[in-house]
Amino acid sequence: MVKRRTVLSEDELKIVQKNRTDEEVFEEFFKDCYLRNLRPTTIKYYENEFHASKKLIQKDLVQWQPEDVEEFICRSKDLMTITSINTRLRALRCFYNFCSKKKILKRNPMKETKMLRDRQKTIETLDNNEIETLIKTIRKDRTFVSFRDEVIMLLFLDTGIRLSELAGIKLQDVQGNKVIIRLTKNLFERTVYLSEITQEQLERYIKIRGDLATDYLFVNRDNKPLNRHSIQTRFQKYGRDARIQKRVSPHTFRHTMARRMILMGIDAFSLMTLLGHSDMTITKKYVNLWGADIEAKHRKHGALKGLRL
Repeated sequence: MVKRRTVLSEDELKIVQKNRTDEEVFEEFFKDCYLRNLRPTTIKYYENEFHASKKLIQKDLVQWQPEDVEEFICRSKDLMTITSINTRLRALRCFYNFCSKKKILKRNPMKETKMLRDRQKTIETLDNNEIETLIKTIRKDRTFVSFRDEVIMLLFLDTGIRLSELAGIKLQDVQGNKVIIRLTKNLFERTVYLSEITQEQLERYIKIRGDLATDYLFVNRDNKPLNRHSIQTRFQKYGRDARIQKRVSPHTFRHTMARRMILMGIDAFSLMTLLGHSDMTITKKYVNLWGADIEAKHRKHGALKGLRL
């Protein structure tokens, strides 16, 4: 008796179904990124991580199975840190979630994959003495560049803005004691506020800067917009010159600002707004991290202190 043909087998389905290439799917994925108005740096991040992942496994992403993801993680552990692996996994997760949503792939190979657990690293901040030493080190050179860098450092410490946000500030964004931050990570503009000393130094810098062809606030010695790499390398140099053992960077200044604000009693929601966090997760991490300091402050300045009850 001849066997009747009914449902196609898995092997037969592979013959019938059109195999999509990475190039075809990437074109759809990145088109979706542009339509969602993702930042160019985010799109570049996806491109880099996809390319690196394919290179490690030697297989198109659209052909990956759960075991390929597992193999990718195992190989990665010999090559990079847990933080770097998780960064790559997040990019891959976005890609496979898109493929699942568009029904490009029958199965999401990362459906059961979780981020790798990592040890909680200590977040370094600068103390009063280190901040004052840095300022003194910068002021040793009485040049336009050193004065500019002093103002940049004050702005970082006063507002907690990111390096990319500082590099994107334009003259018209400075409005008295506040600065409008437009080039943000989450695309939401926000306002940060300046203390009296930062406002005064910034006004002096703007006078010295003068009228230029560019409207970017911070410029180099050739009157061109200052790039992010230059800012990073200069503060690394100041840190070495000041013999500070900690990492001196824009992100260290951001952490320092957060810690000092928490110790002064700012609430988590206000801090989240000032730092430009899209949710409370990282802000809570800061609050929990420096909670011991707040506990000591409460013991010293508690509301019931001095009452005879």
